[in-house]
Amino acid sequence: MILHSDISTMALMQQIKQKKLCFGGNRKLNIYGTLQCVSGKRMKRENRVFFYSEVEAINQGYRPCGHCMRGKYKQWICSAK
Repeated sequence: MILHSDISTMALMQQIKQKKLCFGGNRKLNIYGTLQCVSGKRMKRENRVFFYSEVEAINQGYRPCGHCMRGKYKQWICSAK
C-alpha cells in the first residue's frame, strides 16, 4: 500500500502507466476500487492510498467500492452477513 502523500506525482503517474498500481482506496473508509472510479477521484489526497493488486487491498482490510466494483461489492455484502 502506498499513501498518496508519500509518492510524487511523477512517480505515481509512471507506476500507473506501467500498470504497476491498479487500484486506489480511501484509508479512512477502508474502501478500494479502480483508478477510473468517479468516487475515488473525488476523495481528498490525504485519504487516498494505492494498491498493487486487489489481493493486497483485501489483505489490508479494505472492501470493494459499491460504484465501480458493484458485483464484488454485492459478494462482499453477502459474505459479511
